Amino acid sequence: MSPLASRLLVLLCLALPLYGVEKVKSRGYRKEPDVDKYGSCLQGPAGTPGRDGNPGANGIPGTPGIPGRDGLKGEKGECVSEIFEEPWRPNYKQCAWNALNYGIDLGKVADCTFTKLRSDSALRVLFSGSLRLKCKNACCQRWYFTFNGAECTGPLPVESIIYLDQGSPELNSTINIHRTSSVEGLCEGVKAGLVDVAVWVGTCADYPRGDASTGWNSVSRIIIEELPK
Repeated sequence: MSPLASRLLVLLCLALPLYGVEKVKSRGYRKEPDVDKYGSCLQGPAGTPGRDGNPGANGIPGTPGIPGRDGLKGEKGECVSEIFEEPWRPNYKQCAWNALNYGIDLGKVADCTFTKLRSDSALRVLFSGSLRLKCKNACCQRWYFTFNGAECTGPLPVESIIYLDQGSPELNSTINIHRTSSVEGLCEGVKAGLVDVAVWVGTCADYPRGDASTGWNSVSRIIIEELPK
């Protein structure tokens, strides 16, 4: 046998036992599935999530965009004129008399001229004064307002009455009571401008008149006020 063949035979004899040992080791060793993934260390439990980071700085503003094209032309609108009304201003008047002492039974007692500013407003009127009625038999007397000579029709007359059922045997008897009374109401439909507001005395329907007296020994007054409707 040549020296080269002898050397190869020796190397073969030494390599066969080592090959058998590696094969036995490879059969008995069970490889962990995560060894190749994480190297030679096993994966531990998940850690606690970290907190949110600080807000980042604003970025650089972008460049302006391209202007859009003009829109379609709109329809022609309607012209509406606004009406601004002036605020309401108080408008009132008072006429007063000291001791009228009117003993008439039929006719005008007193009047007061008033300037009405608007046609769509109402007039509040008030007469305050002493009234008296006496008669021998049953009688009735009526005190009422007129506006430019006509009684109110919006909606009804402004009036007040005194009725005496059992009179005195004589007109000059002791039944002669004077009391401060009032005639008051609202009247609508009176046009704007100068208005002659007057208080009259007359008879009641279906009753005879008695002996009337207005404004005896006391102050009498007419108050007129314009009110918005």
